[in-house]
Amino acid sequence: MKQVYLIFFVLFFLCNFTQMSCQTSPDKGDFADETQSTSKKGTPSQDDIQRFIANGWVRYSDFGAKGDGKTDDMAAIVATHAFANQHNLTVKGDDKATYYIGAKKLTADVRTNTDFGTAAFIIDDTQVEDRNAHIFSINSGKQSFKPANVTSLKRNQQKLDISLSGPCLVTVTDSNVKRYIRYGANQNNGSAQTDVFVVDKNGVVDANTPIIWDFDQVTDIVVLPIDETQLTITGGKFTTIANRESSKYSYYARGIAIRRSNVVVDRLEHRITGEGENGAPYGGFISITNCAHITVKNTILTGHKVYQTIGSAGVPVSMGTYDININRALNITFENCSQTNDINNSAYWGIMGSNYCKNLVYDGCTFSRFDAHMGVANATIRNSTLGHQGINAIGSGTFIVENSTIRGTSLINLRSDYGSTWEGEFIIRNCTFVPRSVKSGSVNLIGGSNAGQHDFGYTCYMPEKITIENLQIKDSGYPENYNGPAIFANFNKQMVDETYVEKYPYIITKEVVLKNVTAESGKPLRVSDNGYMFRNVTVSR
Repeated sequence: MKQVYLIFFVLFFLCNFTQMSCQTSPDKGDFADETQSTSKKGTPSQDDIQRFIANGWVRYSDFGAKGDGKTDDMAAIVATHAFANQHNLTVKGDDKATYYIGAKKLTADVRTNTDFGTAAFIIDDTQVEDRNAHIFSINSGKQSFKPANVTSLKRNQQKLDISLSGPCLVTVTDSNVKRYIRYGANQNNGSAQTDVFVVDKNGVVDANTPIIWDFDQVTDIVVLPIDETQLTITGGKFTTIANRESSKYSYYARGIAIRRSNVVVDRLEHRITGEGENGAPYGGFISITNCAHITVKNTILTGHKVYQTIGSAGVPVSMGTYDININRALNITFENCSQTNDINNSAYWGIMGSNYCKNLVYDGCTFSRFDAHMGVANATIRNSTLGHQGINAIGSGTFIVENSTIRGTSLINLRSDYGSTWEGEFIIRNCTFVPRSVKSGSVNLIGGSNAGQHDFGYTCYMPEKITIENLQIKDSGYPENYNGPAIFANFNKQMVDETYVEKYPYIITKEVVLKNVTAESGKPLRVSDNGYMFRNVTVSR
């Protein structure tokens, strides 16, 4: 029997040697007692271990989880995944169980298929030891590395001088160059130039994830092999008891981190309770970073309550807070997903935010927002309905919006805090636009602003070509002074003649193609309130 206890003790602490290590509480005495009790009651026998391996799966209750909604089961959850990783077993939740996850700084390292089933999880964020400790982290068993011979890169370079064992995700940085120098209430000094792309075993860059910057000096490069087998996360009903901290930019990350490529999340639910008068924001219950080929489908999420704080410019701002967060990730699809609260209720922040991504897709989703902060290369929204925050983006490539209903101040808003830039093309077809701003008498399809006086770290562009086909604009209920919808907002109210000088010129759209664009008001679609700024745009009807 001593040998059995020793085996379990080693397995329980395997997570200390994995990518996402388990860390003990600062109160080591109390934590040691709890762990010892859980281990004794949840220690499997040698026969149990052989049965788990023969079955191909293991449950949380096999390692001591109570599932009563009161006992903190996190240590047992961590131990279950550590054992499953060691023996390549599926992990299953116990039917009708409710697992309470308390304050301890523990993260379950998930490297095998997991079926939460109908089990419920209560994540209590009211008093946590570490707000940055995810509950689950889906990790790869493959090791990243830094090649020594890649010292520079060119935009649209097709091949790296490197040989690999298989397809890899490559992340590169040039810390000497600053991009995305933010303007406005949350102004900053920018971020190091970053790009992420996929290469095959011969170093050939995937044409769907092109290199978008010149890297005169690669100051950092990380290559992570892509898992070719698919890992699935299924089911589970999660409820977060919201934190009650001061309303400032101290983000909470107590959710599911996806750090491995080729993952499918299916039929998961996340709800939020306990939001009060104040609270710190959330970085995303589903947090997707440094990976490729991720699909989240048939999943229900929840928008977070908006709280106010003082931004970096010294003025009040609403803090972004998310249930979906995507960073340095490629080929990410949300399919048939929705949220629990009203997508048009402005008391709740837009559900998604992203940075440094390529090929983001909403398909059949009902969400309050799509958002690309620090750039997306190629995006698609189809068969979807977006709420009060609509579509917000900057980036490059092709943005397709089709068979969808879009609410918001504009049909697509080019984020002004990052220069309202899109270097590429917009294609909008078979859509309905329901503007929030109709009562003000200002309805614009493409929104944004750029005065040409701020250095964002790059040349700012409007889409070179915009194609709009079969669009219905729901602009009834307009005021008497309403002049009808416009293609472009007034991006620069000061640019009214040739005397205005842009320090950093903003490159204007060349061509707009319109086919069957109608407005409920019966008023014709105009180019813009700023006729001078858009005087050279060719509009084909």
